[in-house]
Amino acid sequence: MKLFLLIIGSFLMGSIPCGVLVARAKGIDLKKVGSGNIGATNVLRTTGKWPALLTLAGDILKGVIPVAVGRYLLNDLTMEGIIGLSAVLGHNFSVFLRLRGGKGVATSIGVLLVFSPKAALVTVVIWLAVIFFTRYSSLGAIVSFGALPLTVYAVDYARERLTISLMMSALLMLRHADNIKRLIQGTEPKIGKRA
Repeated sequence: MKLFLLIIGSFLMGSIPCGVLVARAKGIDLKKVGSGNIGATNVLRTTGKWPALLTLAGDILKGVIPVAVGRYLLNDLTMEGIIGLSAVLGHNFSVFLRLRGGKGVATSIGVLLVFSPKAALVTVVIWLAVIFFTRYSSLGAIVSFGALPLTVYAVDYARERLTISLMMSALLMLRHADNIKRLIQGTEPKIGKRA
């Protein structure tokens, strides 16, 4: 029962649409501008740097808090991972947005910060490096989370972590299917391009 409640609570916390709320405070309907995505990248394009940073922080915390609570109450690595995945799924399929949502990058990073801090550090470094050199936020996410299972295996191996990282990576790749198509076609917008 405790695990069930934590999974539900994690999904609900993940469902909080931080980007939508931040943009709405600026009088912008985030779902109708830019890419229509609710994440920090679209907030940056449509609303500005500080709202984007606030959205990023909120989305990361949606991953950090449930996993930290799960660790405190359950002390079970597999259960922590399941709770973390629930938060990511909540972000991706928000109950407050009729089961629509974002890509889950920032929330996944938040999960990793507690679930595997070493892997989180490597993932963030790869993510930022790819963005720096290419200016594509989506490519940074695709490369860094595509490499996540290898990262976990190399720097923080445990069978439970590897299993969860494979699931997290697969989920993120599925959510970036359209981005992958646009990257191949050369139509994916770069960071810094205003909507």
